Amino acid sequence: MRRTERIRIAFFKGDKSEWHHRFVRWWSKSPYSHAEIVLNDGQTWVSISPFLYTRVAARVRTHVSESDWDYLDFMITESELNALRDFISETTGDGYDWPGMLLSQVLPFIIKGKGRWYCSSWIAHALSHAGIVKWKRLGIYELPDLHPGRLYDILSQIACLPIEDTESA
Repeated sequence: MRRTERIRIAFFKGDKSEWHHRFVRWWSKSPYSHAEIVLNDGQTWVSISPFLYTRVAARVRTHVSESDWDYLDFMITESELNALRDFISETTGDGYDWPGMLLSQVLPFIIKGKGRWYCSSWIAHALSHAGIVKWKRLGIYELPDLHPGRLYDILSQIACLPIEDTESA
């Protein structure tokens, strides 16, 4: 199958004045405080945030300050895109996982509420569900504190690889 569709994972590094962005960056020792999936139309952004919208939701963004974001691109098949859209549809409206996000930072195991997410865990599950990145490659079970910076580090190793490399990822 040909990889003809491009999605992006956007990592937020802007708005350094807001306390919650500063705190996430300080705690995670990362330049990123949030992440979103940008669908193949380049305008539909999907994620969950405790401060902007507390449910998984798609938004249309026509203007984005490029200096506020870093991106990782993935070339995917139409079948993977459809599976990604299915996951988005299945999880739209799911709430923010405050207990899971907070407890995973201090306990050595994963705490996750059913139908609850935080941005980086939702993205990892979405990519895995769609077959874009293999579950074992992401190592989700080994990473209870999958913050946006750690997700960036994992995905940057496999984003935009030649087709033959991504198929074994």
